Amino acid sequence: MVLVRAPGAPDGYDLALVSTDLGATPAALVERYADRWPVEVLFEESRQVAGVGQARNRTRKAVERTVPFGMACVSLVVCWYALHGQPAADVAARRAMAPWYQTKHAVSFADMLVALRRVILAAQYLPGSLVEPTTAEILTVQRAWAAAAA
Repeated sequence: MVLVRAPGAPDGYDLALVSTDLGATPAALVERYADRWPVEVLFEESRQVAGVGQARNRTRKAVERTVPFGMACVSLVVCWYALHGQPAADVAARRAMAPWYQTKHAVSFADMLVALRRVILAAQYLPGSLVEPTTAEILTVQRAWAAAAA
């Protein structure tokens, strides 16, 4: 067991690390923890923000495919943000919306997902990309409204 605290801390410990590797030095255990932390954050955000692993699948193939597909989607969001995101603007916007959160210095996966959703929604409503409904579609909707009103 390794107990870790910040230098100069008056008392108590910030972190307790337990390992079965009796030959590891305290520094090695802290390094392993630091290396593993981003992976744990990825898993937590994938479950909590992106909903990976929440599908109610029953068949073996569906279960085997759902989590890898969800993780691929998470990877695509991160790649899109790396290419097209605006981290400085997104962090500033987050600080403006949550004034108590002034220590935020980097975007989270949730911020990346919000940015992508905004871009997708904006693209749906661009004037040049509107698809005019056909006369048959308009009449079908009008008949449905009339039937619902009757």
